[in-house]
Amino acid sequence: MKILDWYILKRYLLTFLMMLLLFIPIGITVDLAEKVGKMLENKAPFGEVTAYYIDFTVYFANLLFPLFLFLSVIWFTSKLANNTEIVAFLSSGVSFTRFLRPYLIGATIIASFALFLGMYLAPIASQGFNEFKYKYLKKNKQIQQTRDVYQQINDNDYIYVSRFISKTNTGLNFTYEHIEGNELKYKIFADNIRYIEEDSSYRLTTYVKRSFENGIETIEKERRTDMKFPFELEDLTPVEYAAETKPYGELLDFIAAEKRRGSPNIGRYEVVKLKKWSLPVSIYILTIIAVAVSSVKRRGGMGVNLAFGIAIAMIYVFFDKVFGVMAEQSNFEPIIAVWFPNLIFGILAVYLLQNAKR
Repeated sequence: MKILDWYILKRYLLTFLMMLLLFIPIGITVDLAEKVGKMLENKAPFGEVTAYYIDFTVYFANLLFPLFLFLSVIWFTSKLANNTEIVAFLSSGVSFTRFLRPYLIGATIIASFALFLGMYLAPIASQGFNEFKYKYLKKNKQIQQTRDVYQQINDNDYIYVSRFISKTNTGLNFTYEHIEGNELKYKIFADNIRYIEEDSSYRLTTYVKRSFENGIETIEKERRTDMKFPFELEDLTPVEYAAETKPYGELLDFIAAEKRRGSPNIGRYEVVKLKKWSLPVSIYILTIIAVAVSSVKRRGGMGVNLAFGIAIAMIYVFFDKVFGVMAEQSNFEPIIAVWFPNLIFGILAVYLLQNAKR
């Protein structure tokens, strides 16, 4: 590798690392200032708070990797431009494409780490981050994690609850159906279902069972009864962040199982899966945009480049969040929602790169 490549690559990686070290403590300070009251009120142990902020660091670094990288590239490339170093490089006969090579090598290093982080480390951090949040920061709230859950438990059994309250492990308007072939064998109704942890059973209130055999219907009623069912508590209350906590292999199995069950959260889970691949690609795209924008010496200096870069970053985040929410809460295709921002900004990267070469 040439001296030029080492020089730019070193600046690329060191500036990115400094950007992380600068913004992560700020993020932790702001988060701690906002939540310290609830932590003290709910008596969160110091060890768990420390673990929470380690998970917090990994969780948000994974989310904001491309933006940190984008701003760091604009920062040090603008300094190169203001010091006329880029002019010297290009005047020595180095083409702009050749000048871009160490940036792409650096992007490959960061993208590889981001891919590994998203596949394996971020799910572990997400698990700890969300568990602490629900244990201590939302402790005094009835967290209604699920509404209108309809799931297929196995080939013959289906369940439904209109709402499940995780704080009391209680579901409302519970229905259980057992179907063999195309024939309904029995159906259970209950106004309430509550999980009894001591014996892993469920307590049903206003219980009604309708059985069908040879065209004859039998109705059984109880004011309250305890029963065991072939499903887990998690089937009634699949947490919103479930997909975020699973390594990639487990995530694929989880999504396949949820599709068989008819889960209403498939869009959310697909977005999580696809973003593990789209985020490393966005690192290349934002690197090219940052170099194209900041490699020209401007009259306003670094401030103009940074302002333009921040504006682009905000637009990128806006597109990413809006389309992500659309896929999670509607029938909008997840693959379009996740890759559309990269497509748009990829086209912008090619346009800016062509202008920069000229």
